[in-house]
Amino acid sequence: MAYQTTNPYNNQVIKTYQNISDADLAQALTATHQQYQDWRSQPVSDRAVILHRIAKLMRTEKTSLAKVVTQEMGKLIGESEDEVELCANIADYFADHAADFLKPTPLKTGIGEAYYQKQALGVLFMVEPWNFPYYQIMRVFAPNFMIGNPLLLKHASNTPGSAAAFVEVIRRAGAPVASLINLFVDYDQVAKAIADPRVVGVALTGSERGGASVAQTAGANLKKSTMELGGNDPFIILDDADMTKVAAWAPAARLANAGQICAASKRFIVMADKYEDFLKLLKTAFAAVKPGDPMDRATTLAPLSSARSKATLQKQVDAAIAGGAKVYYGNEKIDLSGQFFQPTILTDIDQNNPVYNQELFGPVASVYKVHSEAEAIQLANDSSYGLGSAIFSEDTKHAQAVASQIEAGMTFINRAWATLPELPFGGVKNSGYGREMYELGFDAFVNEHLVVNAK
Repeated sequence: MAYQTTNPYNNQVIKTYQNISDADLAQALTATHQQYQDWRSQPVSDRAVILHRIAKLMRTEKTSLAKVVTQEMGKLIGESEDEVELCANIADYFADHAADFLKPTPLKTGIGEAYYQKQALGVLFMVEPWNFPYYQIMRVFAPNFMIGNPLLLKHASNTPGSAAAFVEVIRRAGAPVASLINLFVDYDQVAKAIADPRVVGVALTGSERGGASVAQTAGANLKKSTMELGGNDPFIILDDADMTKVAAWAPAARLANAGQICAASKRFIVMADKYEDFLKLLKTAFAAVKPGDPMDRATTLAPLSSARSKATLQKQVDAAIAGGAKVYYGNEKIDLSGQFFQPTILTDIDQNNPVYNQELFGPVASVYKVHSEAEAIQLANDSSYGLGSAIFSEDTKHAQAVASQIEAGMTFINRAWATLPELPFGGVKNSGYGREMYELGFDAFVNEHLVVNAK
């Protein structure tokens, strides 16, 4: 596996990184396990101070950190800055709340006084993707840093500079070297690390295929794991939806981060009487984007992350069309050298279409016409994925009732998906299991240690 930064805007190779040796991996395992032992006798308040310093440093160096992301995977510079700010917010949140999350929880029992306390488990191995190179690390690092679980990181092969920059920032802020060690490892070394008895858990965000492979290795070695995998999220527009709100949210729900978000809206499910109006408003928004240099703040459409990502998406769109889908807008070449993909709207996708149950990871919207609420719910749930969803309706109670019937880990009413440290993130079905963020994510890798004092 080659770790290499290639700018997807101009296709220039910026830097190549060497894989580590097995001896380096062994040293990292030893160091992180020793850090776990050291933290067991140290107060959590000490780590809170460091985590707040990390947040402050990230905000101070927001633009320089953002440039690393933009050069590596093509994200618009403003979106990269937003990602850095989000990381700082996550760090502050867990620094502020960890002490409360760790308080013993009393239990009622007839045999005496009982409680359980949350304790660190040990070294964790994390596998993270390229689409949010800092955020994906931070949402695992921040809570586990406070708990006392050191981390080994295997980042995506096309964002090695972002991994290195993240580690460099936390170390300058005072985090111990072994609190998070970045590893440029191959697949065999990933399996070797997970199998090591000092590693107690695995957190992965990535593809369904990658998650299945890593989960299999974790399961074979009896290691706890959390998996955040793909999504094919529905965006449901009910009869009483305010189309002004729909117009405000729908385009960005698909085009943010050039459409490369697991929890982005991908399937737009529209009542028949609003279907044509929705297609027109979406086309107008898609046609208004300005592709160009993602470092230029006037640019509104960034390139995809790599030539491979672009080729994969084009292959899926071609298969969809061959399977009967119609192109309402887009699917034309953008005359720029980078990995640009024109925002595209597909219609008439039936259950036999090869992309019906696939995630289209890029600026491609699939729009479906339905004739009843029941049909909308059935279509939304007719997917092997179950990450997020959006529902638009002016009747909040009605929207909540519909939300309760959607098979997803998250539902947002009258807005697109959002991520905040106080909101749990995760899905069901093939979108994975477990949660990150909030107290649910904090508890993902703790020992809930029961203590009973007999009468």
